Amino acid sequence: MLVLVAPGQGAQTPGFLTPWLDLPGATDRIAAWSDAIGLDLVHYGTKADADEIRDTSVAQPLLVAAGLLSAAALDASPDVVAGHSVGEITAAAFAGVIGDEAALRLVRTRGLAMAEAAAVTETGMAALLGGDPDVSVAHLEKLGLTPANVNGAGQIVAAGTAAQIAALLEDMPEGVRRVVPLKVAGAFHTSHMAPAVDRLREAAAELRPADPAVTYVSNADGKAVATGDEVISRLVGQVANPVRWDLCMETFKELGVTALIEACPGGTLTGLAKRALPGVKTLALKTPDDLDAARALVSEHTGV
Repeated sequence: MLVLVAPGQGAQTPGFLTPWLDLPGATDRIAAWSDAIGLDLVHYGTKADADEIRDTSVAQPLLVAAGLLSAAALDASPDVVAGHSVGEITAAAFAGVIGDEAALRLVRTRGLAMAEAAAVTETGMAALLGGDPDVSVAHLEKLGLTPANVNGAGQIVAAGTAAQIAALLEDMPEGVRRVVPLKVAGAFHTSHMAPAVDRLREAAAELRPADPAVTYVSNADGKAVATGDEVISRLVGQVANPVRWDLCMETFKELGVTALIEACPGGTLTGLAKRALPGVKTLALKTPDDLDAARALVSEHTGV
């Protein structure tokens, strides 16, 4: 059983889209999406520096576009799909809930709205490596921080004001090896993002989602979601609520997933899976050079 997953913000690196544009039709597809959302995805994916693509309003559409482009090149039929944070929009397109252009339009609104919300107060996020999750969560709550991403495999991402993140760096939870500030522009998946939820809800009201064609696993609670309306509702609320990737991986186990492929720019989620899902074969799509190995893995686990 194969799961296709899409990474979240922070996975982007300068120039990561460049090799994908050599694929037949890729440049035209990206150019059409750029026109549809009023953002030059080719520029940001090939020439922009790290600071430019750190901008939430840029990073999010760029990640969804890259995920869709790489999945189209793979041309697989997964049994299960899921995405981390903004990757849930990519996964919704994988599942046929919304079309590619609708996904890009929705994520453009999401990125702009979250960037505006992040500008209200100086906020940030930091990854906690190691430690007991229950101990870490209790400590974060004591400091006024939110466990915004509970990723499993010994990783939790805290979010809050800049002062709260600074306090965490001085006072780490017992057992945590290291706290690493993340290069993101705000406290995503917290109450700081509440204004973005309203904007996204307005945009989502224009969609006419279909029910998922394959099993779609939600960040909210790791549960499979059966209807398109529920997928979209969760995508909206997810902006201001924690990502429970740990529960998504538990569901992968329960479903009997045997292989996991991560769409471009892959690496983060396969790294978590290697630690949390022993026995599951993993592959990250980083460049088109990974496609042959990915197709072999698809054939091995789906018989197609």
